[in-house]
This record gives sequence, C-alpha cells and structure tokens, in this order.
Amino acid sequence: MNPIEDVSDFLDNLIRFFGDGDIDFGFSPNDAGSYYQYFVPGRVNLIGEHIDYNGGLVMPIAIAPGIRGLYKERSDDYIGLYSTTHKARAIIAISDLPLHYGADNDWCNYPLGVIRYLKDRRVPIKGFDLFFDSTLPEGSGLSSSAAIEVLTAYILLKEYGGQVDLPQIAVMCQRVENEFIGVKCGIMDQFAVANCKKDHALLLNCNTFEHEHIPFELDDYALLVINSKKPRSLIKSAYNDRKAESDEAVKQLRSKGALREGQYLVDASMEAVADIGDELIRRRARHVVSENLRVKHAANALRMGDLHTFGRLMTASHTSMKDDYEVTGLEMDMLAETAQNIDGCLGARMTGGGFGGCAIALVRKNAIQPFTDILSRRYEKATGLLCEIYVTQACDGVREI
Repeated sequence: MNPIEDVSDFLDNLIRFFGDGDIDFGFSPNDAGSYYQYFVPGRVNLIGEHIDYNGGLVMPIAIAPGIRGLYKERSDDYIGLYSTTHKARAIIAISDLPLHYGADNDWCNYPLGVIRYLKDRRVPIKGFDLFFDSTLPEGSGLSSSAAIEVLTAYILLKEYGGQVDLPQIAVMCQRVENEFIGVKCGIMDQFAVANCKKDHALLLNCNTFEHEHIPFELDDYALLVINSKKPRSLIKSAYNDRKAESDEAVKQLRSKGALREGQYLVDASMEAVADIGDELIRRRARHVVSENLRVKHAANALRMGDLHTFGRLMTASHTSMKDDYEVTGLEMDMLAETAQNIDGCLGARMTGGGFGGCAIALVRKNAIQPFTDILSRRYEKATGLLCEIYVTQACDGVREI
C-alpha cells in the first residue's frame, strides 16, 4: 500500500476515519492547496544490531513504506495532531506541552516530544495542525517511532525557518527518544531515516557520525522484509536491560585495563571479552564485538559485489543475536532459520531491536514465489501467525514532496 497520493483524498480519508461527529477540523478537502506535504521512510538494518548505543558500525537502508505528513497553520496557539491510522489525537495549547512521556498521549508522544524540544530551544513555533498517513506497521522493527520524530522535526524546522541539518535532526530525535520517551536507544534509526540515499546502504559510525553511502546492488537477488506480525514495544521489552548489560561489560573491561576511558564496547578485543568472568555479561559483549566485525566484513562484501559472503554474515548475525544477545524469540528464530534453509536464500536475520517485529532475507529473484509459499506455510503451522512478505528497495530519507 502506498501513501495516499492526493491531499484531498487524504483529508477525506481522515474525516471518514474519525467519523464520530465530535470534531471540527476546520478544513474541507477543497482546502487542500493550503497544506505542505512531507515524507519520511522507514528503515531496515542490513546488519549491525544493538551496536548503535555501543559506539560501533551499523548498515541500514531506508525503505519505501513510510509516513506522509501534512502541515497547516492555525489561527490560534493550539497544536493538533491527527493520524489516518489511530483514533487517538492531541489538541493542546503550546503553553501546555507535556514535559515527558504520558501514556494517555499514545502515539502523539513522539511528535509532542520533538515539539517540546524545539520550543525549549526557542524555535518560534505557532499554532499548527499536523496530519500523518502511515504505511509503516507499528511495532514491526521498521522504525515507525524514529520516522515520525524525524518527520516532525524536519517539518517544523522547514516551516519556522530553523537550520535543517539532517545529522543534527537525527541527534535531536535520539535525545527525544532517550529523555522524553524513555528508551535508551542509539542514533541509527533517526540517522537512517534522515540521511539514507536511494539505491545505497548507509555505513554509519554511531560514535563519530562518520558515514559512507555504499551501492546496494543486488543483481539477480532481492531483499525481502518479513513481518512476523508479532508486535514489539521497546519500552516494555528488555531493550534497556541490554543497554545496561553492555554498560556493565564496559565497566568490567575498563577495570581490567582492556578499555580506556572514552572507548566503547566495540573497541574491545575478542580476547579481552573472553576474559570477562560473568558468563551473561561475557555473552552480551561477545555479540557486540563480533557483530561490529561482521559489519566491516559486510561492507567490504557489498563493495566487491560478493552477495554470498554478505548472506553468510547476515545468518551469522542472527545466530549471535539468538545465542549471545538473546533478543530474538520463537517467532523471529522460526522466520530466520526457516528462511536460511530454503533454496535460493543467501542469508536471513532478524532486523531491529528484537522481541518480535521483522526479519529480512536475501533471496534469488526467480525463487521469491516458492520461498514465500514455503516460509508462510511453515511459519503459520509453527506459530499460528500469518507473516507478511514483500520485496523492498533502498530509498531516500526525509524530504518535502
């Protein structure tokens, strides 16, 4: 499904969606010409999971499903937030913006956190309405929260004359996620949906923000996204626990002199990791250090057009996330491990923070249909869930349309 193409159709759809008669939007579909349109993609991470908050390398692409935003000025000092996919909405005075995440605000927390951040930094925000139309399945690991944060920041900086610096927008939105939402995530998701480039993978150093656009040329193969249909929530999951365990690994390695102050977990050697006494912490550190090495090898494989090596690294990444980092679970293991053993698949892995969401697979184009049939049937039999499989391509990051 693509975003609604015509603004008047979007507005018509929004009115029909609410359809409860208790809201006066102050517009009609005939008023479409006064809206400004923007789009932000989702993302999938090709390899480099749970590395961003450990200061290492990740390699995401932006994907075509995403979120379209419509902006319109208001004549008062209120902010209205609406979505074509959620009944929850927010109509709030600028002077009453919340200071932190509130359960009652539902999805609106993400744009509200960004608006609060900009207001506190004296961006001269006035009353406006924002309307969102998303084709990103939430809780799927395709970064819907980062997408709506980056989209909101980009729109407001464009509309209120602020400096539109895409790397800085990513940093801002990561801070919103950390401090307002309460998820101790790294920079990857926000940086990817802001900065990715069509037909390229983004090799990003999450410590220095140095990045390289590497051609993502698959020739006779295609990248498939496989939605497990098991939603996940990083706030309710063990995501923050993994961050704490990684921090503990750094603490123990520094106490042994294996890491200097200012270095990250990815800077440790595998030999030093093997000497960590606590078995759980040792396994967490082993995933991080080995995964960072896999990203380096994967980038080289793409540069050389070696998709077979790239696929093997994808599979090794999933095994590490399953055995050492323990962020996969029944559904993700069933998808990835079944996919790895179907003819025509070069490699498969969970993508995203874990605990549900999506997997990705690199599959020969002429094998996509039998691959899809076999994987769907076996997954439903094992879990009772119907997965959703589609081909994706690397696209550009946030933009005005």
